[in-house]
Amino acid sequence: MTTAQTQLQWEKISLERFNNMIVRIPLFHREIAKQVVQKKAQQNALDRNAAMVEESDIVRAFFSEVPTAFYSLMIRLLDEVGFNYKEYEPNP
Repeated sequence: MTTAQTQLQWEKISLERFNNMIVRIPLFHREIAKQVVQKKAQQNALDRNAAMVEESDIVRAFFSEVPTAFYSLMIRLLDEVGFNYKEYEPNP
């Protein structure tokens, strides 16, 4: 990660939901999902010229970085941890 990315703050509730979701991901995929989604969420915030990672940045990162084979699991987990993901779902 770049220095700018490591300095971004995360909304507290969004970070809690992100961490809660990561621990629910099957162990084999957990660390890679954490790394790629975290990096993309921070990039999403930077693209918005924001100083803080928000829920929308995280949800968009999950949609763009998680393979479609895991889509149904991802949706279930997003729902379980309380992310408001429906407005960010890609169109079929």
